[in-house]
Amino acid sequence: MMKRYRIGYTQGVYDMFHIGHLNLIKHAKERCEKLIVGVNTDNLVEKYKSRKTVIPENERVEIVRNLKDVDEALLVDTLDKLALYEMLSFDAVFIGSDWKGNARWENTEKVLSTQGVDVVYLPYTPNVSSTILRLEKGKEVKE
Repeated sequence: MMKRYRIGYTQGVYDMFHIGHLNLIKHAKERCEKLIVGVNTDNLVEKYKSRKTVIPENERVEIVRNLKDVDEALLVDTLDKLALYEMLSFDAVFIGSDWKGNARWENTEKVLSTQGVDVVYLPYTPNVSSTILRLEKGKEVKE
């Protein structure tokens, strides 16, 4: 039986929203009573990905806010999960299994465990990402 949490949190860019995004949010909601979704600001995305989003932040957060499995959505300007925990008091952070073993996430697990917060890796939807969609669209434009 899977552990259920009171408040869960997940975060992402959610640019060019796709089935992988939906699957992660749906699976996260199955594991908690309340799901809060952080949507990375345009500024944050430019800082850590060195590229601009296709869909502006106010539209991305509105799309996420209106999904049936999302109880609360907010724009966030940090990747620091401890700072977000201090603001939102979640019990678990949900992330795609493609991040398991990543040094940043291993450190995040250690930091959050001191607060009693679990990092839960959910099944990653293969062969779909905003990056892949962007590349595929670029191919179509060139052809």
